Amino acid sequence: MLRAVDILYGRLLRPVFFRLDAEMSQKTALAILTALEHILPVSYFASRQEEPELSVTRWGIHFSNPIGLGAGVDKNASAALFWQKFGFGFAELGTVVPKRQDGNPKPRIWRLPDQEGLVNSLGFPSRGCEWFLQRVSSYRERQMSMKLALNLGPNKDSDASQIVRDYVKLYIKLGPLSDFVVINVSSPNTPGLRSWQAPERMVSIIEELRSTTIEGRRPPLLIKFGPDLEPAKLHDLCTAALEHKIDGIVASNTTLQRASIGVQADYPGGVSGQPLMELARSTIRQIYESTGGQIPIIGVGGIASAEDAYAHIRAGASLVEFCTGLIYHGPSLPMSIRGGLARLLKKDGFGCIDEAVGTDNWRISKRQSSVA
Repeated sequence: MLRAVDILYGRLLRPVFFRLDAEMSQKTALAILTALEHILPVSYFASRQEEPELSVTRWGIHFSNPIGLGAGVDKNASAALFWQKFGFGFAELGTVVPKRQDGNPKPRIWRLPDQEGLVNSLGFPSRGCEWFLQRVSSYRERQMSMKLALNLGPNKDSDASQIVRDYVKLYIKLGPLSDFVVINVSSPNTPGLRSWQAPERMVSIIEELRSTTIEGRRPPLLIKFGPDLEPAKLHDLCTAALEHKIDGIVASNTTLQRASIGVQADYPGGVSGQPLMELARSTIRQIYESTGGQIPIIGVGGIASAEDAYAHIRAGASLVEFCTGLIYHGPSLPMSIRGGLARLLKKDGFGCIDEAVGTDNWRISKRQSSVA
């Protein structure tokens, strides 16, 4: 079945999509999936058969497998049923912002086909909180087995005094509907946002959210870091995350680096996909080392195979996500990675994902690396 899907996508769909502008092809694909969600029966979207060795529990949440859809693909919660159908264990939807906004001027996504990468300067285009609320509520009514994470960001026109208020508004309205929340302070495409990657500013957001009264379940709070932080600054952030018991870290966002990762294109914005992989893995490894393996990490960046995902896990990630790989390899990629991960675990003598987490980080003992 996977082979048939690969052939269909590689020989028919991908050539058609790649003739379109990069952003238009993504919008077209999402529009098709959204339309099909309203046509196909609910039974069609049932979860795939699970592999017990791939299950992971973090923050008291059971993930059937550690493979997630990264933020930026489904910005308006348009096609979550299909992410479940494709075999993802969870999907990070968004980035969502409080008020509807168009984002940065177009064009704002460019392909790097020879390197299986993308450059984007989207700037959080979003239909806003109220639209997002309706969409996620509809998915919750269907009692999906796949976990839903929500990526939250501020509006572009919010000044420094309004940034925390934006996160609070989103958290109050959307938090109870999410399995966990990711606070995005690292997008390079919203002016000034990355300045919140400072210990005292990061903590101010987390403490304000923790002191906020919400109705219903209070989800775990994760912070998303960028890959361009200096090691000392990243270490300081990790120290603050430990001291303030932040639930998890997503590593990493896109990068503004070019020559150092082998990219010559001068398009504005952040690079994702294969050129980001080694930089993202280094960031994962540094966070795992700085936190002593005590904070769960979601590893993001450059994943296009089971081997890529496995290396992120061995560097310290408990869960992994990808975005750009889906564009280049199609909807069979999650299931392909799942099958490959199961084989790699068995080959190395591991009985589950937890046993592999952080095993390539020689500074942290295996006993320390087990995080409930």
